[in-house]
Amino acid sequence: MFIPENHNFESFDSLLWLATPTPHPKFDGAGYEELDYIKEAFDDNWLSTEGENIRVSEKLISEKIGVKYAVGLSCGTAALHLAMKIAGERLYGKSDPAKGALFGRRVFCSDMTFGATVNPVVYEGGTPVFIDTEYDTWNMDPIALEKAFEIYPEVKLIVVAHLYGTPGKIDKIREIADKHGALIVEDAAESLGAAYKGSSTGDVWRQTGAFGDVAVISFNGNKIITGSSGGMLLTDDEGAANKVRKWATQSREAALWYQHEELGYNYRMSNVIAGMIRGQIPWLEKHIEQKKDVWERYREGLKGLPVKMNPIDFEKSVPNYWLSCLLIDEDAMCKTVRGECEALYVPEHGKSCPTEILERLLEVKAQGRPIWKPMHMQSIYRMNGFVGREGDGRGRTNAYIKGGMVGKDGKALDVGMDIFHRGLCLPSDNKMNAEQQDRVIEVVRACFE
Repeated sequence: MFIPENHNFESFDSLLWLATPTPHPKFDGAGYEELDYIKEAFDDNWLSTEGENIRVSEKLISEKIGVKYAVGLSCGTAALHLAMKIAGERLYGKSDPAKGALFGRRVFCSDMTFGATVNPVVYEGGTPVFIDTEYDTWNMDPIALEKAFEIYPEVKLIVVAHLYGTPGKIDKIREIADKHGALIVEDAAESLGAAYKGSSTGDVWRQTGAFGDVAVISFNGNKIITGSSGGMLLTDDEGAANKVRKWATQSREAALWYQHEELGYNYRMSNVIAGMIRGQIPWLEKHIEQKKDVWERYREGLKGLPVKMNPIDFEKSVPNYWLSCLLIDEDAMCKTVRGECEALYVPEHGKSCPTEILERLLEVKAQGRPIWKPMHMQSIYRMNGFVGREGDGRGRTNAYIKGGMVGKDGKALDVGMDIFHRGLCLPSDNKMNAEQQDRVIEVVRACFE
């Protein structure tokens, strides 16, 4: 690995993490605020999937996001699974339990996201069709979505994620969904506290999680507020909320014995986990403020380099700044190639690549991460449909035409692949101080010398 001779970076004493939970000590130093609610669960002996912590947390989250109902579940993936099931049954009726509510149906899905966004489609027997990303927000491209309906007009479900805490163009996606009679499952797992306004909101700010027919959030350990695990399903439909609560508790019917008429799951949130979430909720805005400071310090500290921060449309969106990311300019990329599990690059003065920057950061005990690898590039989904802004995105390369992967507008046809190739997530912990962040910035700057 090439390191300029004039740089001798001191390692951090311990690993500077990408993002970690943030508990809150009491003013008197006697424990943590979250522990009071966890202790309450122990004192009341409500240690299972019932209790005051769950009820209060659901109420606080539904009020914060502006939906009528929030259902506490064991994790965001469980929430996504039941979201697919409730959407599928609403669209297509009761399903064969052995096949799933989306059996034999195509579903349009965000492409550049974590696998948990799309895997639940398959849990319910559906087939994801991936919609390319746009440069403006790094989220689902509405133009590509409209193209997808031209190719697959029968599709009635869209699964859209808000990447790294930045809202996508959800008003345009909502308009397209309504035009084609489709439902939206909104994955707001990474964007709790983020807001968006547009034509569908009457130019009024609305929280992400309030745009879908059903939506989900996550309280995983690295999220902006956390319960160490846990998630919630969000809806304005009382019947859907009640159905999800039933499914999540093994679909037990109202009988003295265990009576089951539907397939059920052990997905309900623990009252202990809900205690930590309850203690974290009042700190959401503070965490967002801290994350914003991190993003802005990176933007200022990296000025002059051939890089851009993850994009934000400040007129229409207020992100939660969950992770700070950067994208290297095309002409500043050194030669690099990635396999399925390994990457290689050739160091070059004045240029760099995500692999080099991540390796350099790890040398000083700072954790970064590659951008989410698009789903259509994953081995498990390489036979699935993929649609870009110019139509079907499969088989578009052409060895005999220069720039075969460039569209009519001169931009990459496969935007998600391009962002994955050139982008990375920087250490974004909200407890990182300015001195620590300055050292990270110095390491990144040295990669381009």
